[in-house]
Amino acid sequence: MLKSMTGYGKSVCEVGNKKISIEIKTLNSKQTDINTKISGFFREKDIEIRGLLSKEFLRGKIDMNLSVEIIGENDNILLNEPVIKNYLKQLKSLKEELGIPESDLLQALVRLPNVTKINVKEPIEEEWIIVNNTIKEAIAKVQDFRAQEGKALEKDITGRVQNIEKLLQKIEKPEKDRIEEKRSKIKQNLKELCDNEQIDENRFEQEIIYYIEKFDINEEKVRLANHCKYFNQTLVTEEAVGKKLLFISQEMGREINTIGSKANNSEIQSIVVEMKDELEKIKEQLLNIL
Repeated sequence: MLKSMTGYGKSVCEVGNKKISIEIKTLNSKQTDINTKISGFFREKDIEIRGLLSKEFLRGKIDMNLSVEIIGENDNILLNEPVIKNYLKQLKSLKEELGIPESDLLQALVRLPNVTKINVKEPIEEEWIIVNNTIKEAIAKVQDFRAQEGKALEKDITGRVQNIEKLLQKIEKPEKDRIEEKRSKIKQNLKELCDNEQIDENRFEQEIIYYIEKFDINEEKVRLANHCKYFNQTLVTEEAVGKKLLFISQEMGREINTIGSKANNSEIQSIVVEMKDELEKIKEQLLNIL
């Protein structure tokens, strides 16, 4: 079953006077790229969180945001006394010089940066267990999202591979007509060149065989059919198959290109263009497959 690299999940929990929100977004990427934004209350758990994310998400760009909202009394916010004293000393000198009222001085003081500080305490183990479980819930939601997206991608890709197989079958008739057409054309040209001279039929047949072998596309057709079959088999495996499917699609592209270059027939080349179009759309979808 395919999984998309695009996903989203959010979970919320409450621990004491804290409301903790976990939000995870994933996008397609060739490698695993993890970015975390974690509130100061749980920043020391960053390495552990990254380990969990890298284990659950094999590939892709992963952005995780852990935010904390204080919903009760907050005894973690303290006045930053050294900073306040320094501000106050400077403001008093300005007050006397500019005649600023005492009430305005206080209002100016509380608006200045860093007058308060947050006393971040290390999370106790019971708090972290709850938060860790909430992260796992968000991860599970992302995985469900990825699986749903994967189903839609699988349906689209499967349909396009089937289209390539149908187009491959359509080559049969123009290919037979092409060989007979080339045979007649060579013979006619040869007769015109030789005028009334007798043509060596055996030599003529040998030349025809040599010419046709150069333009024979049977091997390419067989290989392309096998690649399509292998692609479909790989598509339904449980493992992460995005890269493998990309490799197979590249091999499919090589066979399609060779058929087009060797065909020397407008009808076959038109079919080849259709196959290329389907294959390009498959490759675009595979870039988002895990």
